Amino acid sequence: MEATHRYENSGRKVRRGPKLRAASFDDFAEIAALASRGGLSRPNNYEEWSHLWLGNPLYRERRGDWSIGWVLEDPSGRIVGSMENIPLPYEFQGRRIIAVTGRGWVADPEYRSASLLLLDNVINQPDVDLYLNSTFSPASTPAITVFGCSRVPVGIWDESAFWVADHQGFLASFLSRKGYPLARPLSYPGASAMLLRERLTRAGLRASDVEVEACSIFDERFDEFWADLRTRQSHLLLAIRTREVLAWHFKYALSNNRAWIATVVDSGRIIAYAVFDRRDRTDIALRRARLVDYQSLDGSTDFLLPLLSWGMQKCRAEGVHMLEHVGRWLEDGEIIDLIAPYRRRLLAWRYAYRANNPELAEGLRERRAWAPSLFDGDASLTR
Repeated sequence: MEATHRYENSGRKVRRGPKLRAASFDDFAEIAALASRGGLSRPNNYEEWSHLWLGNPLYRERRGDWSIGWVLEDPSGRIVGSMENIPLPYEFQGRRIIAVTGRGWVADPEYRSASLLLLDNVINQPDVDLYLNSTFSPASTPAITVFGCSRVPVGIWDESAFWVADHQGFLASFLSRKGYPLARPLSYPGASAMLLRERLTRAGLRASDVEVEACSIFDERFDEFWADLRTRQSHLLLAIRTREVLAWHFKYALSNNRAWIATVVDSGRIIAYAVFDRRDRTDIALRRARLVDYQSLDGSTDFLLPLLSWGMQKCRAEGVHMLEHVGRWLEDGEIIDLIAPYRRRLLAWRYAYRANNPELAEGLRERRAWAPSLFDGDASLTR
C-alpha cells in the first residue's frame, strides 16, 4: 500500500508517498530512532522491546500469523512511521476474546497524514475481536471518531485523583514547573499548609486493620486467584490474569523496581491484590506512582483502601512524591471520588475501544460489562 502526495504547483508531477509494510524485529534500531525524533519514550533496549512479543503468551501461540506491527518507508527505504501491534488475551461471558492494542504510534511530520494507514491495519486486522487503547493523547483523539471507537462507559478517563506522600518534594516540583525561581524554599511553607488542610478535612488515606502482604513475584497463588475470578466475574470483560500473563506484562518493571505487588490473603489464598507502577516525570523532578490494577474475588472495593494505604506507605519509603489513580471510581459518590484529596484534568480521554464482533459490541454497551483498569490496553506495558 502506498500513499501519494501531489505538489499543487507541479502539474502532473507526483511525488511517491510512503510505502506500508509489516514490521520485523530487525527494524528495532530505526523504530527506536523514529520514536526519539517523535518525542516518544524510546525503547530501553532490544531485549525489553522484543519481549512485548517473544514473552507474550498469546503471540507465542499465534506467532505464525501475527505481525508485530507496521511501518511506513519513504522512497529511500528509511522508516518514517511506525505502530506496534500487541495481542492481548481477554474473556467475556465464558468466551475467549482476542484483543489488540497499538503502541508507539509515531510518524515524521511530513508523513503524519499517511500514518492513519498504520492505525487502520491495527484496528481492522482479521480475526481480532476487540481493539483497546488506554493511552490516547490529544493528537490521536480524532482517530476515535474516524475509526468508530467508543469511550469506555465506566469511569472518568480524562481525570486523575491523587494523594501526596512527600508534600515538600511534590510542591518543589510543581512550583519549578510553573517557573518560580525560589521553588524549593517556597515549597516548605506550602507543604505545611497542605498537610494542615488534609488533617482538617480528614482527607487522605488512613491505616487499616486489614493485613497487606507485599509480593516480589507473581507466584502460583495468582493462578488460583484467576481461576476463581473468571468464574465469579464471568459477566465482565476481563483481561486474562494468569501468573504467566502477569509475569510477561510486568517482567521488566518488577526487575527494575518500577512495579510493586500487594495482596490481601485469607488462609493462604489471595482474595484481593493491587499492582502499582512508577511513572516519574524526570523533566520536572517529580517521582510518581500509579495504581495500575485492583482485583478482588467478590468484585467489591472492600480491600481497595487498605491496598492504597499500603501503596502510600511504599511511596514514602521509596521517596515517591505522589500516588495517582486514573479512570475508575472517580464518578460522583464513588469511593475514590470520596476519599482522594486532589484531582487534576488530563489532556485527553485516555481509554477507548472498538468491538469488531457485532455480538460483542452489543454486550459492551452495558456498563455492567466493564471493570476497566490501567492493566488494559497499553497503559502499563513494559517500556
